[in-house]
Amino acid sequence: MRWEKNLILLAAAGVFFVLTSILAGRGLISRFVLLTMTQVCIYIILALGLNLITGFTGQLSIGHAGFMSIGAYGAGFIMKTFDVQAGPTLIFFIPFALIFGVLVAAAFGVLLGLPTLRLRGDYLAIATIGFGEIVRIVLLNTKALGGASGMPLKQFVGWGAAYWLMLLSVVLIYNFVNSSHGRACIAIRENEIAAETMGINTTKYKVMAFAIGAGLAGLAGGIYANHMYMIQPSTFNFLKSFEILVMVVLGGLGSITGCILGAIVMTVMNNALGIFPEIRMIIVSVLLVTMMIFRPNGLMGTTELRLPFRRGPFGTKGDMTNGG
Repeated sequence: MRWEKNLILLAAAGVFFVLTSILAGRGLISRFVLLTMTQVCIYIILALGLNLITGFTGQLSIGHAGFMSIGAYGAGFIMKTFDVQAGPTLIFFIPFALIFGVLVAAAFGVLLGLPTLRLRGDYLAIATIGFGEIVRIVLLNTKALGGASGMPLKQFVGWGAAYWLMLLSVVLIYNFVNSSHGRACIAIRENEIAAETMGINTTKYKVMAFAIGAGLAGLAGGIYANHMYMIQPSTFNFLKSFEILVMVVLGGLGSITGCILGAIVMTVMNNALGIFPEIRMIIVSVLLVTMMIFRPNGLMGTTELRLPFRRGPFGTKGDMTNGG
């Protein structure tokens, strides 16, 4: 049963969190490693949202950084407007700022989805690229949000909060995909005309997937804004959207564990190769090309990781399609 799988996943995640916290408290995990782990959590959330749009619903989107920037600036705007300081008020303002960023990003997902999701393939990709660039240019020229100089912020969200919000996102996407709504999205991906013939409201489900994916990108952006000391429009450019798409494709379109694995591999690889800035992108590109030659469907393809107990949180492709 699905609730049992969720409990097992939460228990395993709790054990990992406790062990990591103990090691970090004793100085056995460096700040750089904790920063990398936080970035991994942020990119997993981004990859999960994009995978729902592209992997499960079949809508090619290359403007995910635009939604991330909306969430980042939305959360940052709340923190700056109320001049939030360290103290008891953080218990209220941090969730409020993150939720605000999620809702604004999801609202833009709906606004973008309604007029453009009748487009397909390359046309939709071009429209989402345009959306991402429009958002970046607007932020670049909005002095109230810092303009090109960016918005300085304080670090209020650490590894622990990012980890649990990432886990919440995994549970959300897993349960959505294994619901009737998720199966409708998969049907649209497989054959949109056939899905319409069977009575599925394709526009409704495509907009729903876009809104949830955009909301998760907004959550990742809000975490990023409250973890880094500065956010700038240049951070959320086309290359950022492409990087998120690469994570999803690397792990496997239509695989939850695949996009998690892709986000981990890409983030760790980028940080590990940071000591070679001149050739870092060359090395990453060669590894990706090699990967696509030998594993064209990604690390996981469309399958899920089967854990060693009888019915794990993630089963096979058949489990995912049939609701576990």
